[in-house]
Amino acid sequence: MPYHKDKQQAFQAAQQGVEEVRDVAKELVLDGSDYGQQLAHLKNEVNEAYQQIENALEVASETQRGQLQQFKDDLSSIVTDLNH
Repeated sequence: MPYHKDKQQAFQAAQQGVEEVRDVAKELVLDGSDYGQQLAHLKNEVNEAYQQIENALEVASETQRGQLQQFKDDLSSIVTDLNH
């Protein structure tokens, strides 16, 4: 039972990390005076979310693996959008 709980907790941490990245990305003001700070914060959140996804993948079920891969794809899209 603890193993199942760890899987769920790892998955939820990854999910929350991705949601945090989405929120920070939405609040990014391109012409704002603190854009550099916001961008640095977003990069940290992205890196943290990727790490949480990698941790979750170590213990994930097959269903969770598909969702975690989608989270990685979502993060990649956000990063790509920022670079353009």
